[in-house]
Amino acid sequence: MPVAIVTGAGGLIGSESVRRLVESGYDVVGIENDTRAQLFGPEASTADVTRNLAERYSEFQWLDVDIRDADTVERTFQRHADSLELVVHTAAQPSHDWAAREPHTDFSINATGTLVLLEATRQHAPDAPFVFMSTNKVYGDTPNRLPLHETDTRLELPEDHGYHRGIDTSMSIDTSLHSLFGASKAAADLLVQEYGRYFHMPTVCLRCGCLTGPDHAGARLHGFLSYLMRCTMIGRPYSIYGYGGKQVRDNLHTADVFSAIEAYVRNPKPAAVYNLGGGRASNCSMIEAIKLSEEIAERELRWELLDEARIGDHRWWISDVQPFIDDYPEWSVTYGTEEILREIYELNAERWVTA
Repeated sequence: MPVAIVTGAGGLIGSESVRRLVESGYDVVGIENDTRAQLFGPEASTADVTRNLAERYSEFQWLDVDIRDADTVERTFQRHADSLELVVHTAAQPSHDWAAREPHTDFSINATGTLVLLEATRQHAPDAPFVFMSTNKVYGDTPNRLPLHETDTRLELPEDHGYHRGIDTSMSIDTSLHSLFGASKAAADLLVQEYGRYFHMPTVCLRCGCLTGPDHAGARLHGFLSYLMRCTMIGRPYSIYGYGGKQVRDNLHTADVFSAIEAYVRNPKPAAVYNLGGGRASNCSMIEAIKLSEEIAERELRWELLDEARIGDHRWWISDVQPFIDDYPEWSVTYGTEEILREIYELNAERWVTA
């Protein structure tokens, strides 16, 4: 059987990838050491998700390995070299707030860990598609220079602006404030592209906005919609950082993320780069998300608005997904933001409220 290696196998996109790949006929090797619990506390742990995957699927092998452990990673790739057909790299330190606390840790996970995986792939399976879950934070705060106007509930671009449909990869990643997280992910992003161009490997960087779904282990510093709905449901206070709560995010469900991965794998290209998110089909401001969460949960959220925004945080981000659709016309956004929030509520109501 073909083998896929998935890093961050217990995380949001990693676990979705494991499930879908096993069901598609792959044996899956999951690299997952629950670093998320170390970074954000026990509420954010992915251990139960990974354990459940291992119990459910005999085709899934869980390796408690750090992606920075080059020797172990290399041996793992070597062991499966003859049948390795896909690498999905989702493991990361995902918070730009946390990165400033331990810059060495952040960079070693996001940049060095990615280099370790790329080199292992080049040595043992250079024809296997390498899918890297990048981030829109590689653009730094450049989106904040857009000429936004304010409505009652959000910031918005004029309809005649070139990025009104969404931001595409023509936006520069240079001369901007990234946050240390954005810088470490940009380093990884460039490495993935370089291995695609220099070594002619099928690599893709998916520069994503907010990714989410009912299995998201949302935490205060990461996991926007999941954490917001959890706070609404259990009565925990919620803080909005700056911009009057009118900052805009696009939101993409895990099912749609993996469908994009599947589309790329069917027709891989070297050094491909796309912005991927909910686009115009699925986006909201913080204020709009709070209103939706309160309506769905039928209770009021206690929240406060802080004057200071997070460093490098975007005032407005909507991805232009049309370039991806042009190359992979079978793909589309199938979940809107309200549908995502409703699913998060319905599938977590009993667990969160009684916890």
